[in-house]
Amino acid sequence: QVQLVESGGGLVQDGGSLRLSCAASGGNFASYTMAWFRQGPGKEREFVAAISWYEDNINYRDSVKGRFTISRDNARNTVYLQMNSLKSEDTAVYYCAGGLRSWPSMSRDDYHDWGQGTQVTVSS
Repeated sequence: QVQLVESGGGLVQDGGSLRLSCAASGGNFASYTMAWFRQGPGKEREFVAAISWYEDNINYRDSVKGRFTISRDNARNTVYLQMNSLKSEDTAVYYCAGGLRSWPSMSRDDYHDWGQGTQVTVSS
């Protein structure tokens, strides 16, 4: 089990950028597949992006492809989400999650460790 702490959220204008970070502690981070999910107001928590432990297997939800980039630094026990060309519909609480599947699953059920979330608000 790992403990996850997100940072980097905030208020940004439409078209702006943010980089979220998720610092992990207490486990073997390098063996985890890591993901970002988000939950907008009145919505279900949804998959955003995931990266396998060996870094070259990545998944994105269709609406963020070409705008968001997930990456990880195993030496720093940190996963990142670079978000560019932000839109108002990206407004949500963003959660970091970790799991032991060997592929970058899009299912919440495949992740057992979760952070507390960081708020991202995009103003139009």
